[in-house]
Amino acid sequence: MKAIWTFLQEFGKVLLLLVLLAGTFSYAMFQGGFVSWFLFYSFLPFGLYSLTLMLYPLGDFKVVRRIKSKELKAGSYVTVQIQLTRKVPVPLFYMIVQEHVSTDVFSTQEIGQVKKMVNPWFRRKLILEYDIPDLPRGEHTFRSVELKTGDFLGIIQKSRHLECEETILVYPAHININYQPIQARFDQGVSSSNVKFQQDTTMATGVRDYQTGDRVSWIHWKSFARTNDLKTKEFEERKSHDVSVVLDRTPTPAFEDMVVLTSSIARGVMKKGAQVGYFSQGSTVQQAPVRSGEAHQKQVNYYLAKVQGDHTGSFADVLKENATSLIRASALMIVTSRLSREMVDQVSAISKNGQAAVIFLVRHPAVTLNADDQQLKGLAASKGIIVKELNKRQFSSVFKEVKHA
Repeated sequence: MKAIWTFLQEFGKVLLLLVLLAGTFSYAMFQGGFVSWFLFYSFLPFGLYSLTLMLYPLGDFKVVRRIKSKELKAGSYVTVQIQLTRKVPVPLFYMIVQEHVSTDVFSTQEIGQVKKMVNPWFRRKLILEYDIPDLPRGEHTFRSVELKTGDFLGIIQKSRHLECEETILVYPAHININYQPIQARFDQGVSSSNVKFQQDTTMATGVRDYQTGDRVSWIHWKSFARTNDLKTKEFEERKSHDVSVVLDRTPTPAFEDMVVLTSSIARGVMKKGAQVGYFSQGSTVQQAPVRSGEAHQKQVNYYLAKVQGDHTGSFADVLKENATSLIRASALMIVTSRLSREMVDQVSAISKNGQAAVIFLVRHPAVTLNADDQQLKGLAASKGIIVKELNKRQFSSVFKEVKHA
């Protein structure tokens, strides 16, 4: 039905032009004189141009989009260049070029940057450029370019979508954080977390009596040759400060700040030489194992660039379902914007073996903890869980403040 209605509209426009041309010609023929023929010849170029434009296909245009960088950081800007070329130089009085993007890259104040009017006339090649300031985090797909044009009389109007898909990935912004290992706290005082130990087998610090289960490669053969007693080498033990960061994907106005904090923590931990893991669950599950290195950091950044606050269930249930994978690190860090009794209980259950646990409660600067939150904060403290309320201005000193908490 829509196709039929469109055909009837186009047919009506052509019929109107033919009627106007025939009418002015008939008036000139029957009336005669300068005025009637002047009217006909004055209207003739506009009518013929309208008919020509009706027949000219906008599909003759080919579009190429160039984006200088396809991996950017939130808050930066990017320059986009659109190049239009065609074969038939039909004169076009005006043309409106409009971008179509899959996400809200453009705010209402900047809508003019994606909708530009040009005057092509006979030109075969057009180049347009525009800047997108303050890029939002996420994956943004430039799907197509729409062309619109028309005649002088406003009777004929044409539009065409030219498919030209380009995708840019905007990573979350991050703040430099000086990571400091966190200790677990209990009612009796402060306790070192039950962290894993790694033995540096390249450096022996002494010997001890052999125990069942010791590796053969650890036996100190020189001592055995001298005393005829089996001795085992003792190695320097290095405490692991591996961290698991869990992002709450429950919808909240503070979600973007939570992503910034998560990204900053991951970078800060790996910068100190420790390993970090990342986990979040919403419509999809994002999980990066506890590792370090540049490739791992890129993987975490990729997840954080695409993550959305789209979890509709209980965050406490997410922690319960994935408790096994979260206990593999020496410290558990939860990034959220709200406290609940169920969440505190689940974090306590995960860290019951002495694992250090911190809940980062991200809030707007104008929002403070209410009485219920204060009570939950005290409950968490009694279970050895640190709850740190903070806003974006405090991210840079977050671990310094946690250590003094």
